[in-house]
Amino acid sequence: MNTLSNKERMQIQRQEMPEQDPAVRKDNFNEVTLGYTEEMARIEAMRCLNCATQNCIKGCPVNIKIPIFIEKLIDGDYIAASKTIKEDNVLPRICSRVCPQEVQCESACVLAKRGEAVAIGRLARFVTEYETSHTNGTEKQQTYQSNGKKIAIVGSGPAGLSCAGDLIRYGYEVTVFEALHEFGGVLTYGIPEFRLPKAIVKDEVENLKKMGVDFQNNVVIGMSETIDELMASGYAAVFIAVGAGLPYFLNIPGENLIGIYSANEFLTRVNLMKAYRDDYDTSVFDFKGKVTAVFGGGNTALDSARTALRLGSKAVYIIYRRSEAEIPARKEEIHHAQQEGIQFLFLNSPLEFLADGKMWLNGVRLQKMELGEPDSSGRRRPLPIEGSEYVLDIDYAIVAIGNGSNPIIQQTTPNLSFNKWGNIVADPETMQTNLEGVYAGGDIVSGGATVIRAMGAGRQAAQAMHKYLLSK
Repeated sequence: MNTLSNKERMQIQRQEMPEQDPAVRKDNFNEVTLGYTEEMARIEAMRCLNCATQNCIKGCPVNIKIPIFIEKLIDGDYIAASKTIKEDNVLPRICSRVCPQEVQCESACVLAKRGEAVAIGRLARFVTEYETSHTNGTEKQQTYQSNGKKIAIVGSGPAGLSCAGDLIRYGYEVTVFEALHEFGGVLTYGIPEFRLPKAIVKDEVENLKKMGVDFQNNVVIGMSETIDELMASGYAAVFIAVGAGLPYFLNIPGENLIGIYSANEFLTRVNLMKAYRDDYDTSVFDFKGKVTAVFGGGNTALDSARTALRLGSKAVYIIYRRSEAEIPARKEEIHHAQQEGIQFLFLNSPLEFLADGKMWLNGVRLQKMELGEPDSSGRRRPLPIEGSEYVLDIDYAIVAIGNGSNPIIQQTTPNLSFNKWGNIVADPETMQTNLEGVYAGGDIVSGGATVIRAMGAGRQAAQAMHKYLLSK
């Protein structure tokens, strides 16, 4: 038990997480953050005030019982603490690394209003890693008796995996269909190894397999089978969680030049096709000694820039049309990128990509911007400064300005409702679409969002599907 008074707890300083040295890590793909030691975790946990309101739970999209797991950590029962998290989160080792806790559970922490919140994500990482290392994967995974009803999940990203984890516990026979050869969706192809080791994703998927979830890869629903055909083949319900994997482009002259990638293609080639390893055939251009520019300001842009640096770029620029105050990427990722030498060109907008005469990229014409009144997003609108154009010499460009929905499902399920952006229309509480027994969630409904919000949508859908099927 935490016997300190609240005043004593509030005097404890937040524990910083150990990291690789920036000068070393910029040349490797090993995980940047190293996790808390046991002593650091115990000290950090003692900061928790165990508030009566428990706003931190409300701030978590999957409603992890945060004060309970922290109390078990303080008591030294790390495995019980980990199991508490797993009651609500089937991907705890992943979420503790990539979720923006600072704007979710931690932002709701009372201490956030008085200084620095309890490091909830780091504590979750400590206990879940402790359980993994001390059970060594030998602990028998609980299985669940089938109720005889089958459910299909389309997509093995965070929304699909979360939905599968809840449904298998309810007793359904769950099959997850994945278009690619590896499972995990954006967790596998979109997030770099140095932020999320792929062995962890495989472990989390393997745990779901042990629970009884059936995974089928290399199946493109909409091509191999349609949604209607799945429903007709004996599935009682379908959850569509295909994400938003269609990249947006800048639509400026020269964007078809050789040397320009979408962030989706670039990160998929590196993460899924192991372009960073010498024992794999190179699946990207040689970045050694080159200059790379990344366009965008989200986490994907930061991931792309830091990946290009590790592939050998001598200089990497993040080009963002707003100021640093408006950039949407996590502060931790921005800090890490700056430590590693990534150069940020704020208030700059691309006008045209330039060629060397042989259709290869060799520069970009930029225009400096200033901020005007807020636009529909609530951020101040960037306005061009007349006469401020200049050319930046670059060898490669990576466009990371967001993604839309892949049209395959829309083209092959004409009776399913979509909005004008190509996203599936679903009830925000139940995730049910206009078709009976068909549910959807994650980025295919909301547009690009966080891993944990996609998981929250998966849990909502699982609960609604269970209620629906019980009524039948």
